[in-house]
Amino acid sequence: MRTDLLTDPIAGLDEALSTVDAFDHVLVAGLLRPQQVTGLTELADAVSGSPLAARVAEAAEKTAAGAAGEEHFVSLAAARIAVFGSVHDALAARVAGATGRTSEEDAVPGAAGAESPNLLAAARSWLSDLARAGWQGIDHDLISASAPVISALLAEPGLRRLAVLLDGFAAELAASCPGAALDRVPVRRWGDLWSRGMLLTVPGVAAAPAVGTVTGRLLPLGVDLLEHATAAQAQVHAVFEPDDGTASRLVRASVTVPKPDTIIGAGIWQLLRPHLSLLTAVSEGRSMDLVEMPVTAEGDLLWQDEHARLGELADPFATARVALPKAGTAPIAPLDRHPARIAVPVFLEGYGTEGDEDALAFTFAGNRLAVETDRIPAAGPLTPKAVAISSACIGLIRWDEGGFRLQPLAVETTVRKKTSGVHAGAWAGGTTDKAGVKAEKAATDAAAVLRERAGRLLRK
Repeated sequence: MRTDLLTDPIAGLDEALSTVDAFDHVLVAGLLRPQQVTGLTELADAVSGSPLAARVAEAAEKTAAGAAGEEHFVSLAAARIAVFGSVHDALAARVAGATGRTSEEDAVPGAAGAESPNLLAAARSWLSDLARAGWQGIDHDLISASAPVISALLAEPGLRRLAVLLDGFAAELAASCPGAALDRVPVRRWGDLWSRGMLLTVPGVAAAPAVGTVTGRLLPLGVDLLEHATAAQAQVHAVFEPDDGTASRLVRASVTVPKPDTIIGAGIWQLLRPHLSLLTAVSEGRSMDLVEMPVTAEGDLLWQDEHARLGELADPFATARVALPKAGTAPIAPLDRHPARIAVPVFLEGYGTEGDEDALAFTFAGNRLAVETDRIPAAGPLTPKAVAISSACIGLIRWDEGGFRLQPLAVETTVRKKTSGVHAGAWAGGTTDKAGVKAEKAATDAAAVLRERAGRLLRK
């Protein structure tokens, strides 16, 4: 792997990000009567050579004059997403060059979905009011106006993606009211949520991805565990080898569940296991045989246990050394082209280390790759200390804070001349590890108490 490509500067990257930042600061004060029009003109200039040029130029002019309508805000949101899409593509191309891995360039097809133009228009109207007020102008009356719209959207299965985004966005904004009193505004995050929401109100954009089926062998690499106070998600990254002899490719399988905030650490696996048998294979270091498993064009397996069975032993490090370099990557849908979406499985060895466990980096012949030890979940045996003394690593290349970073999923360490693997998802299917067993028992006790209290409330 050519790690030097991950540290070399990318032409135009800083300028593109600066353009987005300038527009996002216009959103802080609001688009009703923008005091800073530079961000609008910079955004229009950034897409002047694209099919969006005329629409965005008009939108920037109308907005600067305080006469913009909803259609103009949609154009500005589309331009912002397009600029971030170019950033994503440049970063993805650099990762592809570093890994030597091929990617599919075909557009991602979408499946036809039911449209509800009145609901989409209502959501677009609220987002437009939000943009006019700006983040410093939000108040509880403005945010509460989203409640009936979100309730109606949630009732439509085809609009759940937009509904969930708006629900989470409104909750964040409500917790930050009034905007005039905010000491710090999450400018880029709220800009991301607003622009994505605006695009999702355009008919056809939120259509579900087309789904096919695959048959073959699945070789897990590792698990990325994400935890929130009220939800948890496990995403398994794997190499899929089709039975028909075509090229292998990278795929993902995810499960998301609600959770009480009292269940943390290894106890989270108890909530996830019943919904994804693949976690057992990950824990036991085995492959899975798939038969007509549903999959999207972007490589996301829509997991159904009846289409999978446990296969033979398959060491993730053997998979990473032999199968991973030859696996292709799936195309990315236009709306999902964002730097935050980059999470590319890689295998590294022969590196040195520098820094401590809180600010660790792998070094390669003068090149330095920062390691995100803060992304290592507490629900497994992998620790920053194990990463610091490792000799090989399976991880995800991400982009954050202006550079590429590595999120470890598993490492190989040598203790008393014996090499062993330590995996973040080792406890996914169950464990005999003392710390894991203790955490699981605590989670079981907490869940039992919650069920008893829920039953008591229902009886009342």
